[in-house]
Amino acid sequence: MFDWVGMVQILIIAVLMYMFYRSFIQNTQSEKLVRGLLGWAGLWVLSFVLPLVHLNLLATFMHYTALFLSLSLIVVFQPELRKFMALMGNVQGLRRMLKAGANRKQDTKSLDAIVSAVEYMSGKHTGALIVFPTSLDESAIDKKGVAIDAKISSELLLTIFFNKTPLHDGAVIIENNRIAYAGGILPLSQNNLNWKYGTRHRAALGLSEVSSAVVLVVSEESCDISIAERGKITKYDDIKKLRAKLEKVLYK
Repeated sequence: MFDWVGMVQILIIAVLMYMFYRSFIQNTQSEKLVRGLLGWAGLWVLSFVLPLVHLNLLATFMHYTALFLSLSLIVVFQPELRKFMALMGNVQGLRRMLKAGANRKQDTKSLDAIVSAVEYMSGKHTGALIVFPTSLDESAIDKKGVAIDAKISSELLLTIFFNKTPLHDGAVIIENNRIAYAGGILPLSQNNLNWKYGTRHRAALGLSEVSSAVVLVVSEESCDISIAERGKITKYDDIKKLRAKLEKVLYK
């Protein structure tokens, strides 16, 4: 007799594992490790389903290796587990998100201000680094910088990134649709990047590799406007496409 209850439970577990992978593992430094673990698990299953091949030695080795890995994985995936537990315990944040999703009227002033400032800075060879983190990305940012807590305006963004101000080299961090911090320091990517990418791109990519944050970059040299997300950098030549992307980021 087919066990519907068991199948539903398996589907629920599979969905939760997939969500965990997409949210905390995919396009991060841990993804390769997960792929290796899946390969190891495949060998372990193979050692049990093919008893006639006499894989007893392999089965014994995999069994004792599993005992070791079950303890070491807690240490290896400690950052991801912390984010997952923070998500499960962030009841107030979840309530605010649900309430905002039900009642929010999209305010486009902040979006217009960011797009306007970015377009102007691109035309004036002014570099910029703007971070859109989630509530789970705080530990990934090395230093948030100077607290601002101001409404988003193009004038304020242009002032912060003006090359004569002390905060222009750092990142602006957007939280709760406000400019929360300026002069933030982000972790640099350790990957080999194209020569045309400077420190800003390396910082943007570095944060996107270890978190779910979205980072907007304006190149001071090439004037390119790019977005780093999940360990990848995408260039935006079309302002309309950039605006559509930022709209998803701000109001997701």
